[in-house]
Amino acid sequence: MKLTVVGGGSTYTPELVDGIAGRRTSLAVDEIVLVDPDQHRLGLVGPFSQRLLDHAGHPAKVRTTSSLEEGVEGASAVLLQLRVGGQKARASDETFPLTCGCVGQETTGAGGLAKALRTVPVVLDIADEVRRLAGPDTWIVNFTNPVGIVTRALLQEGHKAIGLCNVAITFQRWTAALLGVDPSTVELEHVGLNHLTWERGVHVDGVDRLPELLRDHVEGLAEHIGIDGALMRRLNMVPSYYLNYFYNHDAVVKKQLNEPPRAEVVAAVEKELLDIYGDPSVVTKPEQLGQRGGAYYSEAAVQLVHALTGGEGAERHVVNVRNNGSLPFLPDDAVVEVSSTVDSNGGTPLPVRPVEPSISGLISHVTAYEYLALEAARHGGRDRVANALLAHPLIGQHALADRLADELIAQNRDLLPWVKGN
Repeated sequence: MKLTVVGGGSTYTPELVDGIAGRRTSLAVDEIVLVDPDQHRLGLVGPFSQRLLDHAGHPAKVRTTSSLEEGVEGASAVLLQLRVGGQKARASDETFPLTCGCVGQETTGAGGLAKALRTVPVVLDIADEVRRLAGPDTWIVNFTNPVGIVTRALLQEGHKAIGLCNVAITFQRWTAALLGVDPSTVELEHVGLNHLTWERGVHVDGVDRLPELLRDHVEGLAEHIGIDGALMRRLNMVPSYYLNYFYNHDAVVKKQLNEPPRAEVVAAVEKELLDIYGDPSVVTKPEQLGQRGGAYYSEAAVQLVHALTGGEGAERHVVNVRNNGSLPFLPDDAVVEVSSTVDSNGGTPLPVRPVEPSISGLISHVTAYEYLALEAARHGGRDRVANALLAHPLIGQHALADRLADELIAQNRDLLPWVKGN
């Protein structure tokens, strides 16, 4: 199997390769191609990835290229993990909304819209090349944020795509440790949209252990997620930490105004990691990689690729897929993040019990924003940008939306095809 990673120069990539090295008997990868325009990064990440595989006794060979055509031709699966504009653009996403008193974050609010506007056109061009050179049956696994919007863009254009986020598998591993059980025995009732999800059940051998978690471990949950334990008990569910931007918006903004943006922290970690990757004596995954984010990404991605290409029957995964009636209050073509069965035909949402009004309204609201965000990303135009911002529950005032739209466009002028050169 040839596995292609677009954005392969990312410091995430060795995490993925380490996961492949640990699954050498169940995922028959013999070639990993890292595609990235940054030759310097490829020159560090590529050889280090090969050393990881060699050290683990895995026979796969790593190739690097800046040519998308060369990278995707003949691929069995293509993973997307790119960042258009790099950490510099991320720093902008995390700061310009703060000037308007809105949360600065790379996937939520005005910053998330900026990232979607930059990313969707690039991803669709890549997907067209995958279809042309690798064939229409090649799976595209999208890890590129904002995952829900980008995955919907791919599906809307008829690509064979599925979205992946590490939030669910991180929560699964963490709660398994709290409960003292094997992670493979934990099944989550995970529901919502990408970066807007709740756990409404934590089942172990058919028994829902969520009441126990909320009773005996709520303080630890609150510390880990950053959301008040009393609220979790009242909701009778565990929100993802991204719900902080909604439930604690003003407090988060106040904190962000007094701290360096996450992009600066990540940039420093990336520099340290690249220095480590360049050391030929290092043959195992460094501890610093855990500070980069994306915990358990490798496990989630490798398991998902196995399910899509292995042909050994359906597996259960939390993925981003078409709604198709699983949440009846959303359109069928909305992309939701839910527990699904996955096989070579893709992901099929598992039945979801009726969703409580305490969260269904917010899910619907953000879905409407995502529709408008994709319209803006596909067709451009200042008014489409402002309309998407107006529909976002964290913005929702027309003067604010207009001001943020103008600032977003100014910050991203050289990265938006419909603005560049005008």
